[in-house]
Amino acid sequence: MKTFLLLWAMPIALLGAWYSLSYYDMSFGIFMLTRQAHDLVFQIYGNVLGLPPETIPPLVMRAVVVDSLVLFAIMAFRRRQKIKAWWAARQEASSEVAERRASPESLSSAP
Repeated sequence: MKTFLLLWAMPIALLGAWYSLSYYDMSFGIFMLTRQAHDLVFQIYGNVLGLPPETIPPLVMRAVVVDSLVLFAIMAFRRRQKIKAWWAARQEASSEVAERRASPESLSSAP
């Protein structure tokens, strides 16, 4: 599962780093990090997909969000027994705390 998460997180991190560095033109002398390369990449993708280049970043972000939700749903499904046990323990602990708060010994005697 750790490898699976790593294979999910690394491309997203690289894409996010490239997008933010090239969007703000922090090139450090590397052409792929310039705003010119940023615009060129989205121009090419726009021509290939037949979409305006400015609509592609929100589509990519939506795809990343949907993929992340699917991944976390798969992880939750695989660990559902642990999650159910944690939730039951949490509910039991919170009911015990509520009982202690309502006990006469814990009430204030102030007027």
